[in-house]
Amino acid sequence: MSTPLLEVRNLSKWFPIEKGVVFRRTFAKVHAVNDVSFEVKPKESVGLVGESGSGKTTVGRIVAGLLDPSSGSVLFGGKDISRMTKEELRGFRRKIGIVFQDPYSSLNPRMKVGRVISEPLDVVQQGSKEDRARRAEDLLVRVGLAKSDARKYPHQFSGGQLQRIAIARSLSLNPSLVIADEPVSSLDVSIQARIINLMRDVQKEFGLAYLFISHDLGAVRHIADRVVVLYLGSVMEQGGADDLFFEARHPYTRALLSTVLVPDAEKLKRNPPSLLKGEIPSPIHLPIGCKFNTRCPYVQDRCRIEEPLLEPAESQEHLVSCFYWKELEKS
Repeated sequence: MSTPLLEVRNLSKWFPIEKGVVFRRTFAKVHAVNDVSFEVKPKESVGLVGESGSGKTTVGRIVAGLLDPSSGSVLFGGKDISRMTKEELRGFRRKIGIVFQDPYSSLNPRMKVGRVISEPLDVVQQGSKEDRARRAEDLLVRVGLAKSDARKYPHQFSGGQLQRIAIARSLSLNPSLVIADEPVSSLDVSIQARIINLMRDVQKEFGLAYLFISHDLGAVRHIADRVVVLYLGSVMEQGGADDLFFEARHPYTRALLSTVLVPDAEKLKRNPPSLLKGEIPSPIHLPIGCKFNTRCPYVQDRCRIEEPLLEPAESQEHLVSCFYWKELEKS
């Protein structure tokens, strides 16, 4: 069993509401992430999925070192990033690449594309100016563009091409882990598959691990080795991709899977999407008991007063936070 590249342990993050707003004699807090734990092994892809507001982007930003956790820890290569020295943090940041959701806003429109890709190399002063320019051109070719594109500006490219450029930039420092935050959600469906295939190809070539953040289980299915399902900042279910997609235990995971479009119209008629009723509760006032109890079609009295632990289903790798998952198998 390989040593994890990334370990997230009991991670929580809350944001205080502006001073003066008081609830129950304490300052109100937005509970974005609640006691989340998972790991990413070298060269592995882990999908972090959930609806908008589930806390998945916050987890990604904490892992990248862009936010500090309120409690818990993030270990990279066995070292807690919150306790790293300045020198260790510089080394850590070189090993992390990030691909953001919106390529239009994540690339500097005033820079030529070659400079956009080589900017991380400029910051760490790696190689000569000519070496950095060649590196940018080589990466452009690797992601399916031309060397001459290095002399163009971002506005001269389509959305799919811009995301290729963003992927090239994330590879510039030869990272061990790339955090991809909704990397295909802003693209046409016809382009999404090409970008995911590109990400799989560069993963094999560069030996990368991915933390792939998405609300789209259809996209995650094509790239993830393991999947972590979040709801209101808490883990509802996690396990190997095959186990989760074909033998989901939690009703929330099942509802998400039912919304994945399939090309078979007859199959879609036989198994229509299981739409969840109601809105996601406020992260300021989390539900008592199971956080999913206000929307769960199988809710029982126990769910409203007691929070289920994340426990193994049939294997130690497949974990589920539900009292009644065994009964759901029969439904």
